[in-house]
Amino acid sequence: MSRKKTTILTLQEKKARGEPITMVTAYDYPSALAADRAGLDSILVGDSLGMVVLGYDSTVPVTMDEMLHHCKAVRRGAQAAFLIGDLPFMSYQADRAEAVRNAGRFLKEGGMDAVKLEGGRAMADTVAAISDAGITVLGHIGLTPQSAARLGGYRVQGKTAADAQRLLEDALALEAAGAAMIVLEMTPDRVAETISRRLRIPTIGIGAGAGCDGQVLVLHDLLGLFDRFTPRFARRYTELFAEMERALAAYRADVVAHLFPAAEHAFPMDDAAWEEWGVGKQGDKATG
Repeated sequence: MSRKKTTILTLQEKKARGEPITMVTAYDYPSALAADRAGLDSILVGDSLGMVVLGYDSTVPVTMDEMLHHCKAVRRGAQAAFLIGDLPFMSYQADRAEAVRNAGRFLKEGGMDAVKLEGGRAMADTVAAISDAGITVLGHIGLTPQSAARLGGYRVQGKTAADAQRLLEDALALEAAGAAMIVLEMTPDRVAETISRRLRIPTIGIGAGAGCDGQVLVLHDLLGLFDRFTPRFARRYTELFAEMERALAAYRADVVAHLFPAAEHAFPMDDAAWEEWGVGKQGDKATG
């Protein structure tokens, strides 16, 4: 049975009822299809695809064209989940009009239901402009990977009283600007829980403890598909990279040993047709 389409109101109602929101990243048709069939509330086409799919060292090199390419694939795979496209680095920071245009492309070309951008109070006016254009927008505070170099790397944010207060003020400013949800990344659990209680809109945690209104994980982390590292906050539910490597090695061994393809993998030709053709009986000379 097909599920009813999840909307931003669905997610906001879940917060009101105290029901956890489930979100995962996905970057292509099969993973989006699997996430949708598994019943995930929301799928984020994150710019993390730059690292886990495209092999970049960070999210910074990811372009609008790359994001839209993957958004289209995810849209074809997911029919019920609420879909969010991640605005890549420098697609929204320099000019608000450009930010609105790029956000609109995620809906018009990419088939997304909403967009996400990084930053706190400094991005409030941009969030307001996108929201005023009729586009659902999510904020993202705490560790913001696009600006990780400025933050001193991938480090927990909000550990001091002053930094915790800054995050709370960032969250309140984004809500006031029209953000529909906020992602909290790598923040102390008590800070994230306090922010979640103060906001009317849902919070989605990643490395922010159980007190958020929902959780998101990178698909490749939870499936064990990314071999370079696993963040401390991620739980691996399986080890698909190792299994994929094992299967490919077995395939290579079978081909080398003339065990694949076997007779059951071939398509036969009728004996009468074979006799009529006759060329196959001539061996190598038939190719001259």
